[in-house]
This record gives sequence, structure tokens and C-alpha cells, in this order.
Amino acid sequence: MDIGTISLLIAVGLIVLLVVGVPFAFAAGFIATVIAYTNFGLGGFSLLAARTYELLNGYTLVAVPMFVLMASILERSGMAKELFNAFRVWAGKTPGGLAVVTTIVSVILAATTGIIGGEIVLLGLLALPQMLRLGYDQRLAIGTICAGGSLGTMLPPSIILIFYGLTANVSISHLFAASLIPGLLLAFIYIIYILVRCRINPVLGPPAPPEERNISFGQKILLLKSVALPLLIAGGVLGSIYLGIASVTESAALGAAGMAIAAAIRRELTWEMIYGACKQTMLTCGIVLWLVFGTNSLVGIYNAIGGIQFLQSQFTALDLGGVGSLLVIVAVFLVLGCFIDWIGIMFLTVPVFLPIIVKLGYDPLWFGVVFNLCMQIAYLSPPFGPAAFYLKGVAPKHITIEQIFNALWPFMLLQCIGLALIMYFPEIVLWLPRVIYGGL
Repeated sequence: MDIGTISLLIAVGLIVLLVVGVPFAFAAGFIATVIAYTNFGLGGFSLLAARTYELLNGYTLVAVPMFVLMASILERSGMAKELFNAFRVWAGKTPGGLAVVTTIVSVILAATTGIIGGEIVLLGLLALPQMLRLGYDQRLAIGTICAGGSLGTMLPPSIILIFYGLTANVSISHLFAASLIPGLLLAFIYIIYILVRCRINPVLGPPAPPEERNISFGQKILLLKSVALPLLIAGGVLGSIYLGIASVTESAALGAAGMAIAAAIRRELTWEMIYGACKQTMLTCGIVLWLVFGTNSLVGIYNAIGGIQFLQSQFTALDLGGVGSLLVIVAVFLVLGCFIDWIGIMFLTVPVFLPIIVKLGYDPLWFGVVFNLCMQIAYLSPPFGPAAFYLKGVAPKHITIEQIFNALWPFMLLQCIGLALIMYFPEIVLWLPRVIYGGL
């Protein structure tokens, strides 16, 4: 059977298994097992095992559970709630002020956690009731929380960046530096959009009543003490990476330990919290690793039979040129993002597209941030946008999943604007890592 036919059967097989409800990790793993056995016999299973062991044996991968544990402790400690309340009083009488504050808190949480699920749930519990109580436009409130909460995919220490670095053999510390300015740029675009819309129509984001705003400047400053610990931890983690004091894995462990110490200082580090945080970390990492097993095995065995070279040759034969090829690749990312988890997209596409990108003269570091922003758009994209379902789990019952998805379109457009900016101006991505590390 020729490689073209096998490629078609793999695509059809994945679609059929996903349609009947088989999780993507097991669908990919099953197809990988079938291909391995039919092409290499029992020896194919050794190839699958070796491929999986090679990836999981990487020391850097230990950073993933450490960052997840860090996020789990933050979620249970009450620091996130105090963080939001401390910034909420600064919203003042500016139209849309609370939505702006929610975006700023999202940035801080993103820099502290690196994952989006817990962040959207936290903001859904803390910010959404407050905005709805003040009479905010429901679509604006929902979009702000889902888009802001998804910044965890862009801002370091993003879990997606860690896996991209392992897959593409790119420095993760360089990726963290490269994604910082684009992530902040995206948050800035959200804030400008909120302020402009609410300035044109103040009814969309009315300020809090005077009795809630009338708090002295000294009291506002005092409330900011709850911000100190999360900012100190996030600064310590990222600073130790950027300054070369510690590796990504060591910094992740430092962050987890720092978050535990912060919880202990607040007298909230109980055995119950430790058990819950560790359990959530195990569950989250278990889901991620199953996806890694399945997709990495499929790509590995497909590469062994010459599949990746076949796809690259077919893509090159289109002769689209540099810009045309890049636009097609981005379109593939965005379409797949509507249906498949980011891990599956990464392992299925990056090994195919990265050599093409490098051959066309693009920087793999820059391409990693482009991929990351595409995955951020995917988090909001129907029909399977995870951000919408995370928020639905904690939103008031009268808010339907259809209403949530309808509220996300303006923010998806803003994300596309951010994507266009970093594609047209690569220095947005490359400037900071060049300043910190040089020679890029």
C-alpha cells in the first residue's frame, strides 16, 4: 500500500473514531498501533515504546506538573480572590473599568499559572457575577473573561510553549522571552477594545455605585498587599529563567515551592489543600500525557514509514511561496483548532511544517509564538472551544453555551489582529529574546 493511501486511511480513521466518541488520544494511539503492526510486525511495538520513552525521558518535562501544582495551590489558597478584589477598587468610575481590571488580573494569573482552565473558572466565579451585578453587557463580560483567561496559553510559563520547545527542539527559556511581549500586546488590545466600546456606549460597562468606589487612596494601597506574593512568585520564576539563574524545570519547582510557602504564610496550607492540589495535578497531567502518548506514537510511526517526508513533498509541490505557505499553515492550525486539542495539533503538524518553515527562512522561535497564538484562538473557536465550556460550568444557568460562543467572536477578531501583527512585524516576537540572550 502506497504512502498516499495510508495517509488518507489515517485521516478517515481519525475522523470516524472521533465522530463515534473515541477520545483523540486513544484514537491516535489505536491507529498508531495498527500501522506499527501492519508495517513492522511485533517489532513495531518496540518503535512505539522507544518513541514515547524518548520524549517522556526529557528532564524539562518535569516542569509541567510543577507549573500545574503551582496553579492548583493558587486556586485553592484564596490569593486569586484577594488579587481580584484588590484591583477591583481601582476601577473607579471609568466605563468598562471592571472589565479592564479583569483583564489585568488575567495577565497576573497567566504569569503565575501557565494554564487556562483554572483561570477561566476562577474569573467566572469572581468577575462574572460582579460585572453582571453592575449591569455590564453580558456579551462583553463573557468575552472579557474567556479571552483574558486564555492568556495563559500566551504568557510564560505557558505549558504549550514547553511542549513546543520539546517538539521543535527550541530553547524553552527563549520561547518564554519571545512570547512575553506578544502576550502583553494581546492584553493591551483587549483593554483598548473594552475602553473604546464603553466610551462610545457607557451602558455596556457601567461603573460601580459611589458607595463602593468611595475608598481612600491609603486603603486602596493597603489592599494591594495581597498582590505582592503572586507578583513576587511570578517575578521570581520568570526572572530566574531570563537571567539564567535556573533552568525552566528548576524555576517551575521554585514556583511551586514559593506558592506553597505563600499559602503557609496565609495559614491556608492544610493537608486537605495539599491533597486536593496534588490530585488535580495528577489528573491534569494524566490527561496531557495520554494525549502525548497517542499523538506522539502516531507521528513517530508515520514518520518511520516515510509519511512526514511525503506530506512535506506534497506541500512543497504547491509552490505557494513564503507568505502563501505561511498563510496556509496558519489556516490549517485554525481549522484543526475547531476540532482537536492543541497537543494533538502540535504533534501532528509541527513535525511536518517546521522543516518547511525553516527552509523558507522563517525563525522557528517566531513560528512557535505564531503557533501559540493560533492555539489561543482555538481555545475560543466553536464548536469545541474549551474556554466556552470552562465558563459554562460556573456561569449562571440562564447563560447558554450558544450565548457564550456568540460573545467570543469580537475577541477572536482581536486575536486575529494580534496574530497579523506578529506575522507582519516579527520583531515583536524576536526583540526581547535578542536583548536578553543575543545572537538570535
